[in-house]
Amino acid sequence: MAKDVLSNFKEHSVAEFFKKNRQMLGFSGKIRSLTTLVHEYVTNSLDACEENGILPDITVKLEENADKHIIITVQDNGPGLPKKLVGKALGMMLAGTKFHRYVQQRGQQGIGAAGASMYSQITTGKPVWFKTGTGDGKAYEGLLKIDFKTNRPTVTDEKEYDEEFRGLVVKAEFAEVKYDRSDKSPSEYLKRTALANPHAQILFVEPSGERVLFPRASDKIPKKAKEVQPHPLGITTHDLMDFAHASQERKLSSFFVRTFQRFSQGKVKELNELLPEIDFNKRPQKLEWHEAEKLIAAFDKVKWIAPETTALIPIGAEQLEKAMQNIYNAEFMTTTERKPKVFRGGIPFMVEAALAYGGNAGKRRVDGKISGDILRFSNKVPLLFDAGGCGLTESVKNMDWKRYNIRDFDNEPVSVLINFVSVHVPYTGAGKQAIVNEEEIVTEVRNAVMEAARQMQRYLQGKIKTASREKKKKAIMKYIPQLAQDLPELAGKGASKTVEKELVRMVQDKYDQTTLTEVEDEEEEEKPEESLDDAPENGEKEE
Repeated sequence: MAKDVLSNFKEHSVAEFFKKNRQMLGFSGKIRSLTTLVHEYVTNSLDACEENGILPDITVKLEENADKHIIITVQDNGPGLPKKLVGKALGMMLAGTKFHRYVQQRGQQGIGAAGASMYSQITTGKPVWFKTGTGDGKAYEGLLKIDFKTNRPTVTDEKEYDEEFRGLVVKAEFAEVKYDRSDKSPSEYLKRTALANPHAQILFVEPSGERVLFPRASDKIPKKAKEVQPHPLGITTHDLMDFAHASQERKLSSFFVRTFQRFSQGKVKELNELLPEIDFNKRPQKLEWHEAEKLIAAFDKVKWIAPETTALIPIGAEQLEKAMQNIYNAEFMTTTERKPKVFRGGIPFMVEAALAYGGNAGKRRVDGKISGDILRFSNKVPLLFDAGGCGLTESVKNMDWKRYNIRDFDNEPVSVLINFVSVHVPYTGAGKQAIVNEEEIVTEVRNAVMEAARQMQRYLQGKIKTASREKKKKAIMKYIPQLAQDLPELAGKGASKTVEKELVRMVQDKYDQTTLTEVEDEEEEEKPEESLDDAPENGEKEE
């Protein structure tokens, strides 16, 4: 019996695993699958351009053939791929420059483009065509397939020729996909991508041939994110053991200083005083589990400088407000940006948020009504699916919006944009459409939205007071004509028209002089929602 079981024991490649579990990569449902494919190609293009200081110029073209298959062509003006790396970049799972680095990027697993190649192959049996050039006067093209058993790319029909070409073109055919113009479609995805990436220009060609241009709103190339070391806060015992045993340092003390950011010899001394039983002169390779547990506990007792910000590049308040105002033409707009924090693994992250009220803000429903809308982003990438299981959604939905003069979030013209920025986004699955509901993340998202909501509260408070005064003014104005006739009769002198003008002037003086001071005085009487920042925490500047 045992021999029969063991005879079926086999090793499988990661490509075979995802072939059987494609839904984990976001390939579930025809509309979602198409949007996921566009997402994977476009994020790779944006990352490649930004890493090389290039203003992105991307074309996404969708065509429908006689078999009702969708052909996707994506072209960028990025640095291109060297001939020796094309196969791995487009046809090998978990191969790339992203997974192992502490630096902010849109993609991070090395699955995206290879996952798209896989989906083309398993739904149509056809290879992916590519063309690449690095600006060296040569162009290289070919057809690519994946060997699922070995997770290796196979390139055929290779051609290399002289051409001044820089960038990458990928063309692939897909079945089991469908195009429409819903709020989950590629067009909505690209619209939101343009919102969060105002420095990019994106041309979208729909299957009908209609061309939609999302023009570049800014010629300013975002700062390049720099690779950083992990922060001591958030490191787990297992992480510390892995780092220590892989280190080439001779002493535990020098290992800490050179492996982690914000770790000085002064911090080593503090830890040594807290843990005199640990030998900081021993080799890190000899660190034992129980010692690592004590060190992790001691990290929480030490005050650390906040994580380095060079690894995190948010959209930015100015750019975000311009993009939001351009799309929503809102009555009121506000943005906020939080300081960097860390979560498990010593990974730095930060949250920025924006609120738009009135104008075209909110979501237009089928019944013609408007509801509150939550726009989720991670590293400037739109998250269109799995909203219900996302920590960003939960953070917004669980707020007490009535405190901010939003009586019913689901029936108000308000849009909330949240961009989660990190060197490693903790997605709930390989499909990368929802962020885990972890305490550190929920707290920061909620604080960011609360900051923006307080600004909106001031605006709405003034609007409510103005409306109230106008209502009172109109009510009094209705009685002025009659009062203007009665007063001269009772006084036995004066003209009714003169009295009417004077009464109108008095009412206008009373109700048209609403000052900001009056509005602010009224706000002070309102008790704001308790901030989650009140408690002291690690991450502030070292004294």
